[in-house]
Amino acid sequence: MKKIVVLISGYGANLQAIIDACESRYIDGEVVGVFSNQSDAFGLQRAKSAGIFHRTFLRSADNLAMDRHIADEIDNLGADLIVLAGYMKILSAEFTQHFAGKILNIHPSLLPKYSGLHTYQRAMEAGETEHGMTIHFVNEKVD
Repeated sequence: MKKIVVLISGYGANLQAIIDACESRYIDGEVVGVFSNQSDAFGLQRAKSAGIFHRTFLRSADNLAMDRHIADEIDNLGADLIVLAGYMKILSAEFTQHFAGKILNIHPSLLPKYSGLHTYQRAMEAGETEHGMTIHFVNEKVD
């Protein structure tokens, strides 16, 4: 069984889907930690309700120091996989290199179209007839 850590910044809909999939055994894993860079992220309440260890790491002037603190927590939990589920912070190269091959990002568009924010709105404004999402491994060049 894989130990999964999920990083969030907001509502946590994808987090809930991951929790549910683990509980139903659709995913052979367990969410062992949820970390957010927003103290008011509703996803933290989802983690609390599910009895999952959770912490907030508020953005600081020193992005690398923040990433090092998060990495220490992830290492302490023995995570096999890190999922960025609406995590709205750029990770440092040191962080992505430390966890190379273990970080997945859930992006709400069919990349390379509509990178960044407001992907659904931009797709509708462009008259797209199809829209979706991309899950990809993260490295220091692609978040």
